[in-house]
Amino acid sequence: MGNKTILVTGGAGFIGSHTTVVLLEQGFDVVIFDNLFNSKASVIDRIERITARRPSFVQGDIRDRDALARVFESFPIDAVVHFAGLKAVGESVEKPLLYYENNIGGSLNLYEAMGAAGVKRLIFSSSATVYGESNPTPYFEDFPLSCTNPYGWTKLMNERILRDLCAADPAWSAALLRYFNPGGAHRSGLIGEDPAGIPNNLLPYAAKVAAGRLEKIHIYGDDYDTADGTGVRDYIHITDLARGHVLALDYIEGRPGAAAINLGTGKGTSVRQIIAAFEKACGKKLPAVVDPRRAGDLPQTYANADLAKKLLGFETNFGIEDICADIWRWQQFALTLDS
Repeated sequence: MGNKTILVTGGAGFIGSHTTVVLLEQGFDVVIFDNLFNSKASVIDRIERITARRPSFVQGDIRDRDALARVFESFPIDAVVHFAGLKAVGESVEKPLLYYENNIGGSLNLYEAMGAAGVKRLIFSSSATVYGESNPTPYFEDFPLSCTNPYGWTKLMNERILRDLCAADPAWSAALLRYFNPGGAHRSGLIGEDPAGIPNNLLPYAAKVAAGRLEKIHIYGDDYDTADGTGVRDYIHITDLARGHVLALDYIEGRPGAAAINLGTGKGTSVRQIIAAFEKACGKKLPAVVDPRRAGDLPQTYANADLAKKLLGFETNFGIEDICADIWRWQQFALTLDS
């Protein structure tokens, strides 16, 4: 599919920017559509520094039907990688209507604009949250699906919408990529995760503790039935994850229907193992405190990654030490680039 034009919604964000880099490196043209709610326009310059190619950029919101229509009128879009959406679980519980309006309503606008333009190939950014709380690990794609918060339901509803759309019109093809805990940063140190406010996730939180921006790491429970008592998660390097999206674009070419595929490492890493790896990366001891378990947290969640290998030829190249080293490089240097 090289030399084709890919629309990346939310392309200035963490996962979107890294996926854009891989797309440009593999010869695709890219149009980024992003409202910059949780990202910065300077990311476009950084992408150009990495790849020596500049993606087109349109600032816009997926809730704006006219803006979406103009993108498809202005560029020869061949396929879409859809990242744009709100993603904070806690906020989704507090503001469910906002999440349904943005993540469902905005996505419907996108699919309608795609259909009107005759663009019917889509990679959807889904999540392991659709596996709910009752399934055993590792998670297989054919497990029963459920959710415990509005954010998760927006992912599962989008999957249902796309399955129905593909069933109704065989010209449509979609990959529903379910991933777990993205981490790391580009090896250049030029792009990485830069969450607004206090991070919700362990890796960026640990990075801010290492940099002296936060006081200590909070370990929520150390009495789980795991090897060291702390929660276990599937952490995948952002560059591996981005590459998986590009492999999925190749896979859906000429294949009608919707396919759900896990993108993960197939193994779990505990909170204490993450802290130890980050201490090795930054060369210092990180203060940590054990707090009570959080409601809804599971002892362990990780993927079975066999289907991704079978369908996409996908395997991960980077491990936890790479993830922590690359985050630390980004934390040290790249966050000063905009100052």
